[in-house]
Amino acid sequence: MLDVKRLGVLREVVARGSFSGAAEFLHLSQSAVSQQVAALEREVGMQLLDRTSDGPKLTLAGETLAGHADAVIARLDEAERELAEIAGLESGRMRLVSFPSASATLVTKAMSEFRARFPGIELQFAEAEPEESIPALKRGDFDVAVVFDYPFVPADFGRDTEAELIFEDPMRIALALGHPLAASETVELKDLADEDWLCGRSASSCREHVLAIGREAGFEPRISFESDDYEVVKGLVAAGLGVTILPRLAGQHPGVEQRDVHPETPIRRVWAVTRDAASRPPAVEQMVSILRSAGDSYTEPKLKAA
Repeated sequence: MLDVKRLGVLREVVARGSFSGAAEFLHLSQSAVSQQVAALEREVGMQLLDRTSDGPKLTLAGETLAGHADAVIARLDEAERELAEIAGLESGRMRLVSFPSASATLVTKAMSEFRARFPGIELQFAEAEPEESIPALKRGDFDVAVVFDYPFVPADFGRDTEAELIFEDPMRIALALGHPLAASETVELKDLADEDWLCGRSASSCREHVLAIGREAGFEPRISFESDDYEVVKGLVAAGLGVTILPRLAGQHPGVEQRDVHPETPIRRVWAVTRDAASRPPAVEQMVSILRSAGDSYTEPKLKAA
């Protein structure tokens, strides 16, 4: 059987145009390179190189062998990469951070799938809003951050990150039971201009989104209560203390009626953010893929109905 390392030496002699060039590239002595090529020629029983004044040239036998050498070495390189990926998915750690309404839904689904596929990988999870999770990701505290933004308030994930859109979360107007506008299947934002509004705390993108959609509809929302907890927000709506706009991942509440926005449904975009894709390990690639599939499952028609 031919020695693969010697095939690699032959390939480098041809690629570098000389024994000395191959020796420098391979960090070997020129004598060692010559010996490797000579040993390969003894293995095949034929001369592979003509030593000319213009440098070594492949013989017909050498050309034939060199052509196969490229394919063999490429396949071995591919096998090494695949083995490294397998090793990387048998042990290690995956650190995931997400915002609450995704945590309870598509992220829980994704983590369950990841655990079933890769039981040898330690799975760690934490919750944080995007304003906190993206800096933590860049510091190396997490491997994947599930975050959100809005077309009206797009996020800047910064340098050295990779963001993949995994889900577009449609948003609906939330009204107290019996609210006059709940009699219609759809609500126009301009009809809510005189209402008290509920939204996220100051400096959050949730608050900025409420302000942006109100201004787009021609009014400045009057913010009465702030909370980043959707359960609190829904409770405030149910108590008749105001209206808001909720993503469907936020779920339902027995005291709240949700109505589609006319004429166009606002959306919240959900992203899986990692550090630079060129440096992310196989486990991270798998988690992003699983998150993508989980996001797809939430866009099925049965999940679009209220």
